[in-house]
Amino acid sequence: MLAVLIAILLGLVALYWSLSGDTDSFSALAGENAPYIVGALALAALYLLTLSGDYQGRRRDAVRHAATWIGIGLALIVAYTYREEIKTVAYRVAGEVLPPGHSLLVETAPTGEQAVRLRRHDNAHFIARGAVNGVTMSLLVDTGASTVVLKPADAERAGIDTKSLSFTTPVSTANGSTFAAPIRLKTISVGPLEVRDVEALVAQPGALSENLLGMSFLKRLRSYEFSGDFLTLRG
Repeated sequence: MLAVLIAILLGLVALYWSLSGDTDSFSALAGENAPYIVGALALAALYLLTLSGDYQGRRRDAVRHAATWIGIGLALIVAYTYREEIKTVAYRVAGEVLPPGHSLLVETAPTGEQAVRLRRHDNAHFIARGAVNGVTMSLLVDTGASTVVLKPADAERAGIDTKSLSFTTPVSTANGSTFAAPIRLKTISVGPLEVRDVEALVAQPGALSENLLGMSFLKRLRSYEFSGDFLTLRG
């Protein structure tokens, strides 16, 4: 009975590594970690020996339960091996079900490049839940805006002294022409993407209904791409 259970264990392990197609790496790994492998097999054998005693006279139950636990172990190994691929799929699925405006990390390249996906809002705009100078706020993505533009109230929350600003820069908005005050922001971040020392404007009170995430931020990213109901930012 014990021999059968051990044979099942070794057979499943051998099948996994043969299907992985990287037997050379496995041989090298086995050589470097032989004591650990021997210890693990000894523990497995002890566990199987215990099972053989507990299931005296019930060989089929013993084999079935042992195979179940071995299968779970192999599934965990496979999940760990392909964790990056599984993570990417999970992020994409979450992007479909999370409310619009939530940024979602969808990719991390070996070079350190990261990609964040935004879902289109019900009003047909892309609104990011970002942070300005570390303060969380909503930012409407606007490729037609040359700079980031903040509402006075949100600028104050971000640490800007709006009382000392000079509104001398002419700007055009959906509500017509107005003036804004030039500033520089320490940081703007959307998810893990962060840009430092960003040129921006503070609009006059009542001129804007939404903060604008304009080109002074977007052009500092590696790229941005619109695809259907999603916007992907890469940096």
